[in-house]
Amino acid sequence: MSGNNGNKLMQRISYACGTFGHDIFYMMVSTYFIMFITSNLFNTEDQSHNEYMIGIIMTVILVIRVAELFIDPFIGNTIDKTNTRWGRFKPWVIVGGFVAALSLAILFTDLGGLTTSNPLLYLIIFAILYLVMDIFYSAKDVAIWSMVPAMSFDSKEREITATFARIGSVFGAQLVTVMVIPIVLFFSKDANGGVGDANGWLAFALIGGGVSLLGAVILGLGTKEQASALRENKKETTFKEVFSILGKNDQLMWIAITFLIFCFGQDLVNSFQMYYFAYILGDSTYLSFLGIINVIIGLLAVALFPVLTTKFKRRNLFFYSIVIMIVALIIYAFAGTNSVLVLIAAGLFNLPQPLVFLVVLMTITDTVEYGQLKIGHRDESLILSIRPLVNKLSGAVTSAIVGFTAVWVGMSGKATADSITDSNKMMFELIMFAVPIVFMLIATLLYKTKVTLTEEKHAEIVKELERTWKDISK
Repeated sequence: MSGNNGNKLMQRISYACGTFGHDIFYMMVSTYFIMFITSNLFNTEDQSHNEYMIGIIMTVILVIRVAELFIDPFIGNTIDKTNTRWGRFKPWVIVGGFVAALSLAILFTDLGGLTTSNPLLYLIIFAILYLVMDIFYSAKDVAIWSMVPAMSFDSKEREITATFARIGSVFGAQLVTVMVIPIVLFFSKDANGGVGDANGWLAFALIGGGVSLLGAVILGLGTKEQASALRENKKETTFKEVFSILGKNDQLMWIAITFLIFCFGQDLVNSFQMYYFAYILGDSTYLSFLGIINVIIGLLAVALFPVLTTKFKRRNLFFYSIVIMIVALIIYAFAGTNSVLVLIAAGLFNLPQPLVFLVVLMTITDTVEYGQLKIGHRDESLILSIRPLVNKLSGAVTSAIVGFTAVWVGMSGKATADSITDSNKMMFELIMFAVPIVFMLIATLLYKTKVTLTEEKHAEIVKELERTWKDISK
């Protein structure tokens, strides 16, 4: 028994190392890549040309991310059909991690000066590189989170495994917030108003990508999928059946729509924070303090997740988390240049984020068995591909909003806190605080009225599958 517990612990730690590196990469792509584009990629003397190119890049990213909505389910379906000596998921995690990290490092450059010498060629190569990076990142993302239902059928065991995974991911994501400015400024020749230069951002990309790949390798070496008759299908899902399978799983669809609207609000605030610290507060180095605060409270929140779900249940935990985030945004909106109040509000806003993520992840994971019983077919990676798809769509939309807003209010190029007008600061804060509150209220209403899959209902479904699956799948 002790040996089995030891193996479980090592597997959970290995899995957490993988998600640690994975969320480092996610934060680099979703939050700080946009800051690199708006502050460093286009720095000619012609500001109107710079803003035009930034707008084109934002549009390219948005189009690619939206187009990938139709690709991700097929990636999940392909992973479901994978069968290797190393398992179904680990090859995708490692290969996807390598290709994505290499592609992103190249994207954190001007491709040898093509941004000025041949902008059209730069845009073409950028689009190809970004598409390659995004597809392989998606494959890794789908595979890494699809491992949760593959390692256990028990909801509580899944919560423990997911808690370890989220501890790793929270630590990775917030470590980026702590280290981004110190790394960028250390390797930069020009501080550029606190946002660094191209040398600093390339160093940041290389270090982050290397750590992400190392985490993927550790996950590959230290985890193992659970063999079970419940994971076996008599018939594979064809490409033609992909969207039909997803559409018939109503609980999957409703939790996905709810999470998407929630993410619009959450991601807007998270993506705007570096701009807030640099151009409203006037000191980007405070972002590192926020990162340290977020690491501590984020790890605490995740570690308490199994206890909180036992005491309050997932459903109530979701509602309480939304209330805390809205209160935090109200405080944030009135904090102005008070650095202490800003840090308190930003930390409070971050506190429930990993809890909401885990509630959603557990609900989506449980829809694997829900759909299996309802449709008569098990599709782990196909179903788990929806959560990364939602994150990427939200990231694409919010990145575009952030990029266009930064140009609109003058937070691009060599701008400083002193160069931003009061009216532009007010418009920026309205988009950063008021719009997310509206999104979160809509998400709460949908969750309350449409999402009905609870822990108790899932346990009943698993019992029914254990009794009838052999007959259903014939």
